[in-house]
Amino acid sequence: MISRFTIATAILAAATQTVAFAPANKHAVLSSTTSINMGPPIDPSAPVTETYGEGSRKYRRTVYTHNEWVKHRSSDRFVSNLTTLTGSGIYKNIGKEVLATTSVAAFVWAWNFVSGGYEDFSGVMHDPLIASKWATEIGLPLTIFTTLSPSLGLLLVFRTNASYNRWDEARKFWGLNINHTRDLNRMATAWYGNDSSPGSASAPKQIAKAIDPEEREYLLGQVSLFTWAFVRSMKRHLSPPDEDEEDYIAELKSRLSPEQADAIISATHRPNRA
Repeated sequence: MISRFTIATAILAAATQTVAFAPANKHAVLSSTTSINMGPPIDPSAPVTETYGEGSRKYRRTVYTHNEWVKHRSSDRFVSNLTTLTGSGIYKNIGKEVLATTSVAAFVWAWNFVSGGYEDFSGVMHDPLIASKWATEIGLPLTIFTTLSPSLGLLLVFRTNASYNRWDEARKFWGLNINHTRDLNRMATAWYGNDSSPGSASAPKQIAKAIDPEEREYLLGQVSLFTWAFVRSMKRHLSPPDEDEEDYIAELKSRLSPEQADAIISATHRPNRA
């Protein structure tokens, strides 16, 4: 029990001295194989709560490419994970709970040590340091824990599977969204004014003259631009306001006309308006 308490205390002390998920250069998180800016830069004066847990989520959107996958399935990943174990944000998030649990366990161990005696490594039982009728050992029966352990295990597995299924379903729908927007642009390019010469056999009878190539290029560009605006508005619609609002407005105003950008920004449901 002493060794377990020492290990738990050492892990907790190491965890409280590290800052998890904090980019080393205090800039936006970038993938090692891409130059895409996946998030806003981190302000050096930002609070500590943004360096781990929920506050750091907006800085951890990296692009997962083939090189990262090769690193992830490397045979040396176990040693690498051990070296970064104390840098995990989980320790920062549950540090108070771990400290409280460790403190209670240490108090119970110390009290039982002085009031109930102890057994050394040689198997010799020693008398308690406090010999009094009110100094009795404290503890809980193990029957409660052994009875609730299966139910707790099933609950944790169910919650984990349910959360992963929700994430996987959202990922599939977002993939379908990307495929449908590509199909929309491809069909617009293939069908609009592709073969509209009046003399061609496939030209509709209602077309009296060929479509202006410059007008066709402009209109197809508008289709592509508004398709992007829809996807970008959907991303903003699914993100917290304080995480993506400023970048969203700046990107719309840089690509769309002022009237178009203001109409989407001021809309109640931006994806539908886009």
